[in-house]
Amino acid sequence: MKISRHWKQLAAAVVTAAALTGTTVGPAIAESNVTALYNSAQQHFTDGDDVAGRADLRALIAADPHDAEALALHAIWSHYAGDQAAVGDALGRLGAIDPAKAAGTNHVLHAVTAAASTLPNPLPALVGPQTGIVVLGYGLLPDGALRPELENRLTAAWLQAVAAPFSPVVVTGGNPQNGISEAEAMRRWLVARGLPGDRIHVEDRAGSTVQNALFSTRLLRDLGVHSAVVVTSPNHIRRAVADFIVAGTHVVGAMTSLEQLVSQLPPPARSAQRGIYLDATRTFELDSSR
Repeated sequence: MKISRHWKQLAAAVVTAAALTGTTVGPAIAESNVTALYNSAQQHFTDGDDVAGRADLRALIAADPHDAEALALHAIWSHYAGDQAAVGDALGRLGAIDPAKAAGTNHVLHAVTAAASTLPNPLPALVGPQTGIVVLGYGLLPDGALRPELENRLTAAWLQAVAAPFSPVVVTGGNPQNGISEAEAMRRWLVARGLPGDRIHVEDRAGSTVQNALFSTRLLRDLGVHSAVVVTSPNHIRRAVADFIVAGTHVVGAMTSLEQLVSQLPPPARSAQRGIYLDATRTFELDSSR
C-alpha cells in the first residue's frame, strides 16, 4: 500500500490530539479510514456514481486536507460535474501544498476540454518531420489477423503517412494473438503497402488507450518528437486525444477512419464525456487504489 508523503504529519497530528484529550487513537486507524475513502471514491468513479465518489473525496479531504491526490481528483470530477466553485477550491488548496500537481491537474482539465471539442477528421494533416503519426491498435482476431476496424484505422494512417512523408510513424498496441501483437500486425500491413520499415516504430506493450498514450509519448520523445497526429476510430478519437495531451504529447491532428464518422461529429453530451475524464485521471497516473 502506498503511503502519501504527508502521512507522517497527519499521524503526528492524530497522536498529539490523542495525547491532549487522553484518548487512545491508533494512527493506523485514521490511515485506514483515509485509504478506504480514497479507494471507495475511485471505485464509485469507475462504476459511474460520480456523486458518491465526490462525497467520499470531501470526507477524505476533511480528514486529511493535505492529500494531494484526493484534491486533484476532486478538482477533476468537480469539473466534470460543472461545479466551478469546487474546482477552484480544490486547485487553490492543491496549489498551496503541491504546485506541480496543481499545474498537472490544470493540464488535465485543459486536455479534457480540448478533447471534447475535437472533431473526427478523415483528411490528413500537412505536418513535417518533427510531428509523429501515431496509430492506435484494435484487438486482433484469434489467428492474429486484423479486424476490419483496425484496417480502417491503418488506411487512414497510410493516407496520413503519404501526406507527411518525413514524419515518423508509431504503431501502438500489445494484446498478442497467435504470437503477434497488434503493433507488429500493423507494421506488417503498412510495410506491405509501401511504407519503409525503418520509418515505422513499434510500441507493442500497451493494453489500453492510457498505455497507448503513455508508452507512445515516451517513444516519441526518444525520437526527438513532441507533437503528433493521432489516428484512430471516430468514436475513440476524443478519449485518445485527451490521453495523449495529458501524457505530454502536443496533438496537432486527429485523423480518423470513415466508419461512423457522421454520427460522431456532434460534441458529446456531458454524460458521454465521463470516460474521457476517467481515462485522463489514469493517464495523469493518479493511484486507482491504495
